[in-house]
Amino acid sequence: MLKLFPYIKKYYLMILAAIVLLFVQANVDLTLPDYLSRIVNIGIQQGGVESEIPSAMRASTFERVLLFLSPEETEIVTAAYQLVEPTASDYAQYLEQYPLAAGQVLYVLQVLDQNQLETLSPIVSRALITVSFLEQATANPENAAAMAENLGFDISQLPAGMDLFAVLGNLPAQQRTQMLSGIQDQFETLGESMISQMGIAAVKTEYEAMGVNTDSMQTGYILRTGGWMLVLTLISVIATIMVGFLSARVAAGVARDLRDSVFVRVTNFAKAEIEKFSTASLITRSTNDITQIQMVTMMIIRMVFFAPIMGIGGIIRALDKAPSMWWIIAGMVVLLIVVVAIAFTITLPKFKIIQTLIDNLNRVVRENLSGMMVVRAFNRQDFEEKRFDKANLELTGNMLFVSRVMVIIMPIMMFLMSSVSILVVWVGSHQVAQAQIQVGDMMAFIQYTMQIFFAFMMMAMMFIMLPRASASAERIVEVLETEPSILDQPEPKHFPETFRGVVEFRNVSFHYPDAEEDILHDISFKACPGETTAFIGTTGSGKSTIVNLIPRFFDVTNGAILIDGVDIREISQHELRSKIGYVPQRSNLFTGTIESNLRLGNEEASPEELRVAIEIAQATEFIKERDDGLQAEISQGGTNVSGGQRQRLAIARALAKKAPINIFDDSFSALDYKTDAALRRALRKYVADSVVFIVSQRVGTIKSADQIIVMDEGRMVGKGPHKQLMETNEVYRDIALSQLSQEELA
Repeated sequence: MLKLFPYIKKYYLMILAAIVLLFVQANVDLTLPDYLSRIVNIGIQQGGVESEIPSAMRASTFERVLLFLSPEETEIVTAAYQLVEPTASDYAQYLEQYPLAAGQVLYVLQVLDQNQLETLSPIVSRALITVSFLEQATANPENAAAMAENLGFDISQLPAGMDLFAVLGNLPAQQRTQMLSGIQDQFETLGESMISQMGIAAVKTEYEAMGVNTDSMQTGYILRTGGWMLVLTLISVIATIMVGFLSARVAAGVARDLRDSVFVRVTNFAKAEIEKFSTASLITRSTNDITQIQMVTMMIIRMVFFAPIMGIGGIIRALDKAPSMWWIIAGMVVLLIVVVAIAFTITLPKFKIIQTLIDNLNRVVRENLSGMMVVRAFNRQDFEEKRFDKANLELTGNMLFVSRVMVIIMPIMMFLMSSVSILVVWVGSHQVAQAQIQVGDMMAFIQYTMQIFFAFMMMAMMFIMLPRASASAERIVEVLETEPSILDQPEPKHFPETFRGVVEFRNVSFHYPDAEEDILHDISFKACPGETTAFIGTTGSGKSTIVNLIPRFFDVTNGAILIDGVDIREISQHELRSKIGYVPQRSNLFTGTIESNLRLGNEEASPEELRVAIEIAQATEFIKERDDGLQAEISQGGTNVSGGQRQRLAIARALAKKAPINIFDDSFSALDYKTDAALRRALRKYVADSVVFIVSQRVGTIKSADQIIVMDEGRMVGKGPHKQLMETNEVYRDIALSQLSQEELA
């Protein structure tokens, strides 16, 4: 995968934008459970009261709070609150908030920074809780026995009508210090959560005493917090859509660039490289393998960056809500890692096999379709069905194995998720009962554990998909790193300005890559403009190999091929092939129209030039028979025309190029003798100034050639015109007499 990084790097701006959006999305998603916790804890349980520090207190309450503070604490609290008397100019403003405090002196909280608030909170909260408790105890003395020991006297013994707080204010300093110490010890036995909830309750009581509409406060807080949740959800949705768009665009761009690179590389391959990979494998690599890379690229952008943020952020926030339940998260993470590791180990070898099996299936299907007529002619349908079934079942078996592993993983993951949820509720409910955490915190903890769980699920999916993508990447890199065996020189030469096209083979020998022996041995001849050079010989004698060396489909092993005195290996492939009109042994047409196929070698060909090429190729008649003429559709490979028509169109395509060198590699074999003779007569006039090479098994096709080269087992065993070879060359004579009578050969 790393070797494909340059294809991804060019999209770094979109990837960075996606990462930023993922960071925003992750933070928003991690914030939502906290808002839910606030709605439950503050909005529902605390009645909308957010802080344990009252924003304002009546003078009577403030003075009572000071009774339970040390001198240092008294100084801090006094500095934090501002005295507002009924005669103050802004008093009316405060009465709108606290209508029942009319005529009373108020103490209003000043604007403080976060550190000051954190210092003030436990001081005011604990004192206010004590005041609230004593006020309730005074109203119900029989329920106040628990505080008697800490206060130093029994509240129930106070005379009726006596002010308890006046008594506390008149206590000696030593007794008062002892009382404060006892109260502090009492608070130490309570948890922070319990103290916080009691402090909020005391603040709410004070607000109610001042006429604050706590129901409206509660509703307002819930609506306000819920509104922020909706805004954050909208941001998350927008970020998700944008990330999806960017990731899809990057992945599609990478796939497009890879396909382009693979296609360009394959089109530069010589026949040796094509045979090394096989056509079926190259098709799979260009389609299925690159599709795998595209899918994984999109998943990487959407998940690999998002999952760690969610996982780590979820762990941090969950532990902040309920630190005592850390072991649940740790156990869940360990189990998830074990499950993913097992799945990864099991599926990795199978993914590597699957791509090879897809190659095999493509090969079988392609062979069956291209050879359909042969299969039917020999009644081999059952055999081909069994061959396809075998390839299909092998692929199906591996895919089913991987799918079963995936199917098993999902229920295991869901079971773990449900088990963790139950465990959190069970442990959390006990802690809620003991006032160690609040209900909202437990709900948020459950959501954070689910987010952590899904983050690991996403990572698990990535680890399962990566092996297959890695195998596909290796196969693609293998193609991209394969250098074509036919390469241009760094500084290629050029043909002379006045190009004649004299082709000379000089002691040429050749063997195919990885072959042990040469198949061509010491071939030497010269072909001049205006001459036709023909090759004939038994099957496998090397005729087609010779003409395939001229356009450099292969490079010679020894010797040299020169055109106008220049070694063709020193000329760029583009310049060399621009001088050659080539009709292959197997005529191949492309999807499109007759005209588009004829213009393949010369896009600028005029209608008159196309007409002449068609007439010479003897294709005029069957083209006119078609309703659309030159615009008639040609299917892939030319399967909707006969073999003879396909050959004639291929010949017309080469002639339309008007090249100085023309090669006809056994391209008259599908023509009847009459059409063959008519085509050769017309061709002789059209290419009178060109170099013409003809490979044929028919003596009748080549007997009028200026020179005929007779091949036998890769060696040139004869060269000359027809009459001379009939008299001097036994191999040629045997071939000729096997096809034509003495009269026809004369």
